[in-house]
Order: sequence, then C-alpha cells, then structure tokens
Amino acid sequence: MIWTTDELLFLLGLMLFIGVVGAKMTNKLNVPSLVVFIMLGMGLSQFMYFDNAHWTQLFGILALIIILFEGGMHTSWSRMKLTLKPALSLSTIGVAVTAVVVGSCAKFILNLEWMEGMLIGAIVGSTDAAAIFSVIGSKSINRQLKTTLEVESGSNDPMAVFLTLLLIGLTEAPESVSWLHMLSFFVWQMGAGLLLGLFFGLTSSHLLNRIQLSNVGLYPVLAVSLGILTYSIAALMECSGFLAVYVMAIMLGNADITYRYSIVRFNEGFSWMMQIMMFVLLGLLVFPGQLIRVTWQALLLSFILMFVARPIGVWLSLMFSRFNSREKVLISWAGLKGAVPIILATFPLTANVEHGMLFFNVVFFVVLSSALLQGATVSWVADKLGLSQSKQYEEYDHLGRMSEPRSISGSNLHVISFKVWPSSYAEHKRIAELELPGSTSITAVMREMREMPVYGETELHAGDVVYMLAAKGHVQRLQRMFVRHPRKK
Repeated sequence: MIWTTDELLFLLGLMLFIGVVGAKMTNKLNVPSLVVFIMLGMGLSQFMYFDNAHWTQLFGILALIIILFEGGMHTSWSRMKLTLKPALSLSTIGVAVTAVVVGSCAKFILNLEWMEGMLIGAIVGSTDAAAIFSVIGSKSINRQLKTTLEVESGSNDPMAVFLTLLLIGLTEAPESVSWLHMLSFFVWQMGAGLLLGLFFGLTSSHLLNRIQLSNVGLYPVLAVSLGILTYSIAALMECSGFLAVYVMAIMLGNADITYRYSIVRFNEGFSWMMQIMMFVLLGLLVFPGQLIRVTWQALLLSFILMFVARPIGVWLSLMFSRFNSREKVLISWAGLKGAVPIILATFPLTANVEHGMLFFNVVFFVVLSSALLQGATVSWVADKLGLSQSKQYEEYDHLGRMSEPRSISGSNLHVISFKVWPSSYAEHKRIAELELPGSTSITAVMREMREMPVYGETELHAGDVVYMLAAKGHVQRLQRMFVRHPRKK
C-alpha cells in the first residue's frame, strides 16, 4: 500500500497523540511507557511494511543523543560525585560480567558459536538511559540509589557499544583483532570521548552565556545542536559519542547558563517526542510471527539476565562499595533494558552478520520482558526493601531554582524563585533575619499553594517557594541560603 503525504502526516499526529495518552495511562498502571510505544509500532506494522534497519539505527541514535542530553542536563554534579565510583564500576565491570554470563547461556540455548553468543550478551549487557530516566525518574526511590542508576545508564552505553562492535569484528574476522588492538580501541573510545565531552561542555556553556540571539526560543535549539555536534564530532574521530554528549550535558546542566530553565523544559518535551517515535519505529521493524519462533528461548534468557547475570554483575562490581545487600538487590532489579539494546541489535543487521535477525528478535523479546516485569515492579520492590523516600523536594531544578532568572526591561534586576530546602540556612528564619544581598527583595511566598503575607516577621518553612527580585550576580549566594545546608562551625 502506498501512503500519501497527508495520510502519513495524519498517522504521525495520531501516533504522537496515542503515545502521549498511553504514557499517562501507563503511569497510572505503573507500567513503563515504552511498552505502549513499542506495541503501537507493532500494531502499525500490520498496515504498513517497514524493514529498513539502517534508517531505524540512524533515528535511534539521534533519539538517544537527545535522551542522553536531557538526562545529563538533569544530573546534579554534587549528587553524582557521591555515586561516581560505584556507577562507573557498574557501567564497566558490571556490563562485562553480565555480557559474559548471558553470552555463555545464549551459546547453548540458541545453539550458536561462542562469539555469536557473546555478541547477544554484549547487546543486552547495559541498562538503558531512556528507560531509566523515564521509569526511575518518576519513582520515589532513595536519591543516592536513583543517581547511581541514572549515572550508570548514561555511562554504560559506550561500554556496550565497544563490546558490540568488537564482537562483530571478531565474528566476521577473528584473526584480524589482537589483544593490543582491543585495549587501544577501548582506551581511545573512553578516554577521547570523556575529554571531548569536557571540552564541548566548557565551550558550550561559554557560548550560550555570550551569544545574543534575537529570540529566546533559539537558545534551546542552539543547545540541542551543540549536543548533536558533540556526538557527531566524537563519532567521526572514532571515539565514544554517547559518552561525549552525556558528559557535555552534565557540565552544561550544572553551569549557570542563560535561559537554562527554558532549555531544560524544551528538552523534556523534545526527548519525550523522540522516545515515542523511536520506540514506534523499533516496533515497526519487528514481525510478530518471527517473535513467536523464539519465545521460550528469549524468555529463558530474560530470566537468566534478570535473576542471574545482572545480580552477579552488580555484586561483583559493588563488592567494595558501601551499598548494603538490600540496596544491591534494588540496583540488580532496576537494571532496565530499553532502546539501547534494540538499537545495538540493528548493528549485526546492518553489518550482515549471520543470524542477525535472530539476534534482533531475541533482544527485542528480552527488552519487552524487562520493561514489563522489572519496570512495573521497581517501586514495589523499593518499598518492600524500605528504600523509598518522599519526592517533596525532587520536582524542581537540581540547583534549587524553581525557574531561571528573568530580566526586567530597563533594570539589572531579575525575577527568580527558590524552594526552601529542609535544614537550609533559610529554614525557620524570619524574612527580616535573612540578610539578603544587595537590593534583593522578596515579593511573594507560596506555602502549599497558598500565598503568605510578606512581612519581616514571616517565618519560612521547608517547601516554601520564595519569589524575589535580585541582581543576577547574587543568584549563587541566594542558592546557598535557600538550598544548601549551613556549614557547621
């Protein structure tokens, strides 16, 4: 069937509408939204034929760039520093161990060669940033564990890509790859990707603060373009583009950049749109009849991954960490799979590796199993393990701001708002006691959606939203007053 332009546009609009409504419904049902998006794609495959792995791979990589960029912008460096060591251990040792265990089992379950089995293990070895950011981000899980899982998911994609490309090379021409080549390839991928991410993070923050654009709406577009450029330049240099764009986004998200709030809000919507379209496209590439042929093998591998391989990888990589057994159980269970394994499964297809379609179907089944079982029960498991916490202070800018500073025409003053954190300097202080810098003045105080009187005797409580007029140079000092804990003398 040949579709007209108008019919395709109608289909696109309907697809996005169903995706948004489906995301709302799945949130209530505690099921990851990616399941609805993939099912939508599989349903559309009954009406339109699509089997272009190259285009799927291209769009999938673009979507992952946007998702990693958005996730990095939300990652707090102050919290990340506390979890960086275990997260990096999970994203390297954990991925490698998981890949070996799953690969060894896949060799016998699917009757493959050793390298082919390991290739499947490498593809499903990493957790997925899109799944983690969308599922974990909406759950009331202990903040340190949540940050660990988010940093792991953002940083383990390079390891999974490295192992996948390496094993494709070994599958096609094992004699052409030496141990020295593997080591140098790994060091270059990670080292150069990290350095490029740092470089572009610094230069991008300077550029966004110095460039004067004619329209505020252009700043988010500029930020996204810088993220795509970071990935593509790193990829052209044959190092890890995913690592580069994630590091760049973390630096950008923790810098005091112009129109930061607008950039973050734009990326949230853009990231969701890309997720919907990416998972629908991945669903289109699947033929349900082929999935049925590998049902029991894929289910067996899914259970091995969830109940054996991932826990072994977590326990070994966190052997010397401060996480207790309950926390390790939750980290093991929250190793969600999503777009990354499916997109990596297109690599053997585009490289014309033998059994490429088998790999894709098995990986697709594993991802769906993980999303349905693990994604739907993460919050319940955290609750049973006593690792849930209140989300009262999680719903705003990790710098503490409720919004970015907005300039007032003809004045050097900006409108800004902060939420009062528990145990901060401002908590339980009267407005008259705050010692506000310069010409800063409080214009409004909101408490539980009610406006409070702004008098010198008004006492501030944790959770209050305070609106102020302040010079931009005083923002960091105000942040220390309302967000950070006072230093002990």
